[in-house]
Amino acid sequence: MPAAEDRNDLAVPSRQPLLHRLVAAVAAPYQLWVGNDGQLRPTGAQGAYLGDTRILCCAILTVDGQEPEAVSVQSRPAANGQVIESRFIFRSAGSAVFSPPCVLTRSLLVTAQGIEDSIRIESAVSTELTVDLGLSLAADLAGMDAVRGGVVTASLRPRITAGTYRWSKSDGVESTLAVSSPVADSSTADSSAADSPATGNAAAAVVHSVTLSPHGTAEFSWHLTGTDPLSPVSAAPERREPTLSPHPAPGLSALAALAVQASSDLAGLRLSINPRAPMKRSDMAGNGANFLAAGAPWYFTLFGRDSLWAARLLLGHDLSLASGTLRTLAAFQGTTTDPETAEEPGKILHELRRCSFSLSAENQGKGLHLPPLYYGTVDATPLWICLLHDAWQAGLPHEEVESLLDSCEAALEWMVEYGDSDGDGFLEYLDPTGMGLANQGWKDSADAVRWPDGTLASGPIALCEVQAYAYEAAMGGSALLTAFGRTASRWRAWGTDLQSRFRDKFWCDDEFGRFPAIALDGQKLPVSSAASNMGHLLGTGLLNSAESQAIARRLLAPDLFTGFGIRTLSDTNADYWPLSYHCGSVWSHDTAIIVAGLRKDGHAEAAQRIARGLLDAAETFDYRLPELFAGYSRSQAPAPVPYPMSCFPQAWAAAAAAPILDALG
Repeated sequence: MPAAEDRNDLAVPSRQPLLHRLVAAVAAPYQLWVGNDGQLRPTGAQGAYLGDTRILCCAILTVDGQEPEAVSVQSRPAANGQVIESRFIFRSAGSAVFSPPCVLTRSLLVTAQGIEDSIRIESAVSTELTVDLGLSLAADLAGMDAVRGGVVTASLRPRITAGTYRWSKSDGVESTLAVSSPVADSSTADSSAADSPATGNAAAAVVHSVTLSPHGTAEFSWHLTGTDPLSPVSAAPERREPTLSPHPAPGLSALAALAVQASSDLAGLRLSINPRAPMKRSDMAGNGANFLAAGAPWYFTLFGRDSLWAARLLLGHDLSLASGTLRTLAAFQGTTTDPETAEEPGKILHELRRCSFSLSAENQGKGLHLPPLYYGTVDATPLWICLLHDAWQAGLPHEEVESLLDSCEAALEWMVEYGDSDGDGFLEYLDPTGMGLANQGWKDSADAVRWPDGTLASGPIALCEVQAYAYEAAMGGSALLTAFGRTASRWRAWGTDLQSRFRDKFWCDDEFGRFPAIALDGQKLPVSSAASNMGHLLGTGLLNSAESQAIARRLLAPDLFTGFGIRTLSDTNADYWPLSYHCGSVWSHDTAIIVAGLRKDGHAEAAQRIARGLLDAAETFDYRLPELFAGYSRSQAPAPVPYPMSCFPQAWAAAAAAPILDALG
């Protein structure tokens, strides 16, 4: 945190900001969020970010002291990043009724090198027109947890030198914004700056007085960069887009739009480990290994589960991403036992940040406090093994695979010795600190695992999909080790036993048919709620043909399939709510994983039906699939209803395009 003299502290607890009406552009490690009026205001999640720090919270344009009126605002891919382009009109007193005298175009370009705002004003007046172009600026250098927690923080006072504005904190974070002088097709263009509050909460104001010739134009710009010596991540060495190239069937040209947007978003989420970050790691993450940030805005860093799933969904389109993700996560593989960080030997991390991440309202009000390097995940370790096996089969070079075999054996050892903490043959989890994640599967909110009557299940929790990942990891890891001349019989036997135990313990039924329970609770009883988790069992090899068919039928039942995707929880559950984060909403990646599993198990028709629904949903969101959306059925809402706190773009949501293309292209 900064020293007291660095800022005027003003911290007021509030609510998590809504995102659904904001417009975003990303090019890791930078991201930008503006309002749907094209302005960047000091409110909510709006701002420019470098990694986990908001480096600009206000950049409001004015003409003659008034804000112009937005006509259109849209985000689109650019050659080396993404751009938010806005068009405004300005109607001064006495303007013609039907013809606004000025149009202002603003292009906010986000690249891996920073953010540039190019502003152009055009006059429709047949005489000279003098206007004052204003820009109100502020930066708070707030941490991501403060922004997500809805904490309102005071802007810092900038240092101003010849059109350059600098904001800094004592921990080394610095934000630099350089404003250019206006260029006009006239002889008059004067500018001035004042270090004083202006529109909104800004700490500085820039004013350009420009005289436009008849039907003339004027342009000016500003460029923003940031530095953070403590950031664990940095830009990938090169911007790469996966080769998502659809061959759409008649009537499915929307696939092309989905592929273009997903490719741009995935390129914008590529990161590498910062070689200058003061954090211990092995050399495996070197040589420019890159991975996908989990998502914007809150998860713009390395996450084990998210980065692994995204790389796995994209494996047929980008093998290098799998390689970089495997090597980066292996570099941070656990080596010791630490209850505070949840680290254990062989375990793959959950998330990596520049500093601890705290949210007072999480964990059923008990608060969430995660250390910078946190291992509280039960599924990242088997998923790492699965990705290594799949990448090997997809052609990952022999020497790369061989260099990761020690990590593979350590991960297999973790599953048996630590993941199965009570020796019952299943992987389970329980947070002993009370400050970490209460649930440690992909549905990691504290209320995610419930009985049909809505009662919360007590831990330790053994999730159904985690057992499928573990089985696939044991069998795939065994095949891989055997191929390289290493002993593997122990893991193969363990996986075979797991398959038999799962069949005995997890299966239950309801009015729609047989299905696997979402989990076993601490008493080893099947939590008999129907949930989307069961779909992750498809394609893992855990199921026999009849079991796979039963799950395919169950997923298409009306309590789970909305017509747009698969609900996270059956609408027959007492705690179902379409706007619940994990108890009724539809998650893009979750449904896409189910589509991929259905295809792998031979249920092509079911896969196509669900993929078409998800493609229809994508159209509503301008082909940028969100993290999640509400679980209303088509009969309840003809178009998907946004989940107002949903993140976008997200790595695994953007990667969901690949299974859709595979199913429908």
